[in-house]
Amino acid sequence: MHHKYTYSEEQDHMKTLYLECHMGAAGDMLTAALLELIPEPDAFVEKMNGLGIPGVHFEIEPAEKCGITGTYVTVTVHGEEEESHDVHMHEHHHEHEHTHNHDHDHHHAHDHSHHYSSMHDIEHLVKGHLDLPEKVKEDILAVYQLIAGAESHAHGKPVEEIHFHEVGAMDAVADITAVCLLMNMIGAEEVIASPVHVGYGQVKCAHGIIPVPAPATAYILQGVPIYGGTIEGELCTPTGAALLKHFATCFGEMPPMKVQKIGYGMGKKDFPAANCVRAMLGENEDKTDDIIELACNVDDMTAEEIGFAMERLFEGGALDVYTVPIGMKKNRPGTLIHVMCREDKKEEIIRLIFKHTTTIGIRENRMCRYVLDRKEETIETPYGTIRKKTVSGYEARRSKYEYDDLERIAKEQGRSLYEVRKAAEEADDKHR
Repeated sequence: MHHKYTYSEEQDHMKTLYLECHMGAAGDMLTAALLELIPEPDAFVEKMNGLGIPGVHFEIEPAEKCGITGTYVTVTVHGEEEESHDVHMHEHHHEHEHTHNHDHDHHHAHDHSHHYSSMHDIEHLVKGHLDLPEKVKEDILAVYQLIAGAESHAHGKPVEEIHFHEVGAMDAVADITAVCLLMNMIGAEEVIASPVHVGYGQVKCAHGIIPVPAPATAYILQGVPIYGGTIEGELCTPTGAALLKHFATCFGEMPPMKVQKIGYGMGKKDFPAANCVRAMLGENEDKTDDIIELACNVDDMTAEEIGFAMERLFEGGALDVYTVPIGMKKNRPGTLIHVMCREDKKEEIIRLIFKHTTTIGIRENRMCRYVLDRKEETIETPYGTIRKKTVSGYEARRSKYEYDDLERIAKEQGRSLYEVRKAAEEADDKHR
């Protein structure tokens, strides 16, 4: 008798980056926080200034908020600072008069002398003129696409017609490029972000009063856990939102991890709470992942039809499908169908739900899932091969013999489940 592994255990430690966004996030704050995690921040600044982003000059300086020391990043374009450190469309004119996290005070008398940049211009600059790894270029453009898509939705204009102020656009290119390059250098295997504090209240722009979070920010953060909190002002910018949405593998509380480096990226404004993004880099012995839950209610399907739909959903790549009995309108008993899947399977699962159920609407939730490591072994017993599954992590460990194997052998050999399980245990003990 022998005992063998069917696959090796995955690595014990995962390089994990945790981003704490208790005061929102902006491109400059994320840049500054990540800069504190790398060995030579001055060399990085030199590299950024040598990239050739038109008119951009990048500087870092120490800063203090509520007694905490950290780093503050300044980006100037042709000597002028876009104080919001964010993307702004010329349709907005964003003449904010409210006090914000990032000082959005745009009373530029010379606004109309600025050139404008389209998404096409940004793509041409990034692909054709910046000396960066291909992966970093892809990340920059993916983040910009999120922002342009959000602005397109907010303004009801096609992405092709979205134009950004030159100063705001180049400032944002600098912030986005810096974060994408830093993330590439840090090389975290998982990036977990806290729920995002977006602030509350209203801001005044050329078109009138708009709510916080601004429409573009709110659009980008769909599916992400956010909260208004007790601080009045715009704490999370569209650029900060897009960077978090692109890079975070999941959103949630900090997992158990051994922290090795900590970075504090400071915002410009002062609040009663320390105005910073905190980045913590370390090792996580346990695993988290980001999953999507799709749900719908039905009240006009038979049990057989629901069972058939569940089988099709599992075949389509669902991680789990389960149902809950519910009461629905018109006093009808109904069924709540939950489907768990990964992002890359979402569109297929949505298609299958609409195809195989009678629902006319599907709800989506994005959530962080804590999972145990799984290992499968095979055990040779006098009755045949039985699989044993072991799960571990978060100070838990347990094993279980595969029921399908126990059942199959018991049926084939006229044995009881108890006899077959006992044979597996004895073979297991002998190996140890």
